[in-house]
Amino acid sequence: MFRYLASCSMLLFFLFPAILTAQNPEIELSYEQSAQRLLQENQSLKIAAKEIEWAKNEHQRLNAFWYPSINATGAYVHMSNKIEVKEPLSQFTDPAKDFVHSIIPNDQIISSILDKIGSYSLSFPLTPQNLTTIDANITWPVFTGGKRIYAGKIGRSMVSIAEINREQVHANLQVLLVETYFGLRLGQRVVEVREQTYRSLEKHYQNALKLEANGMINKAERLFVKVNMDEAKRELESAKKDLNVAQNGFKVLIKMDSENDIRPVTPLFINDGLPSVSYFKSLVSDNNYIINQIKLEENIAENELNIARTGYAPNIALFGKQTLYAHGIEKNLLPRTMIGVGFTWNIFDGLDRERKVRQAKISKQTLELGREKAIDDIRVAIDKFYSQIQNALDNITALNTTIEMSQELVRMRKKSFTEGMATSAEVVDAEVMLSKVQIASLLAYYQYDVALINLLATSGIPDTFQSYRQEGKSEHLIFN
Repeated sequence: MFRYLASCSMLLFFLFPAILTAQNPEIELSYEQSAQRLLQENQSLKIAAKEIEWAKNEHQRLNAFWYPSINATGAYVHMSNKIEVKEPLSQFTDPAKDFVHSIIPNDQIISSILDKIGSYSLSFPLTPQNLTTIDANITWPVFTGGKRIYAGKIGRSMVSIAEINREQVHANLQVLLVETYFGLRLGQRVVEVREQTYRSLEKHYQNALKLEANGMINKAERLFVKVNMDEAKRELESAKKDLNVAQNGFKVLIKMDSENDIRPVTPLFINDGLPSVSYFKSLVSDNNYIINQIKLEENIAENELNIARTGYAPNIALFGKQTLYAHGIEKNLLPRTMIGVGFTWNIFDGLDRERKVRQAKISKQTLELGREKAIDDIRVAIDKFYSQIQNALDNITALNTTIEMSQELVRMRKKSFTEGMATSAEVVDAEVMLSKVQIASLLAYYQYDVALINLLATSGIPDTFQSYRQEGKSEHLIFN
């Protein structure tokens, strides 16, 4: 029974690490899966989509000026005096007096009576003091000098700017994803190289202990190996901490709340050849997001200039009114239905129109200069990214030979050390040099991938990164 329990205990002891690993398995993610998750969860893309929605609504609002406006108005009015017509009676009594004098020249009685009557006035009330009215009004502009046409063009340009802005946000996210995803991949591979170096030096230290016990090496050589093994362990721990930081940053980017580590399975890569730098520069004028946005802003400035010029033209509109309810206003005084056409023409406004035209011209000229400057700056950026790509390729080409030589050197010195033909320092130097060139090669791969996505995004074709990746050479070829 005791023997059975002991066997079970030993089995659990050896299986315990495997059980822990099974409880916290790594989550394998390819670059494509990460990109898909990023597009689904990213808030910046959602904000850009809302901006497109806002621009479309604004475009529809500007189109509303083509339709008539209908409104209802109502009022209750109390006036301090009645509206009435007064007629003096003297206009009737004076002719009567003349007639009486023609018959009775010395009449006094009738004339005095007529004078008394003529001093009064006859009043005819038109409206009472309290008035109430409810009217329906319609106004339909038929000519505005082209304002509505140019406003519609501005609305369409605003929608296009919002759509290009979303594409730019998408491209920026692709750049960020490449930097973080392949940065995580780089950190993972660096940890593997550091761990391999540490394990090799640890094994070499065990051999050194045996050789020291047999008197084949002295204590100083064994201590030298121990110091370098400890240094390799420290570098391994530092690499693991850097990897943990990269893990957390990548999880935040793709909105993944998980305690498990993410293992990027898509390797770093390089391409044998790329189009010339002039090819990427030729794409800037038509594909770059900043340039396309400036072009649309120039169109908006041009239409704003046209709108400013329409200030010299009259506005013509149809109008109508239907009185729905009226109290105190007779139809013979104010008709219930009216229709007509009218115009307004601003003859002089203190030179405000001239200043608006001048400002619109200055805005358009400023945008034209800004577009030319942006093209120059973007082409300089393309030169920089292309140079980074070429430098990375040159480094990888040089390091490939160095890695092969270092691997062979490690193998030869380990064999020589076991035969007493090489010192511990020579073995350690070979191991350290191999790890350095492997890490340098990995870093060159990473620099190539980051420079490539920046080059493609600046040229306006970030989606082609996938085809370059699929056609590229994997980092695995370096370490096989």
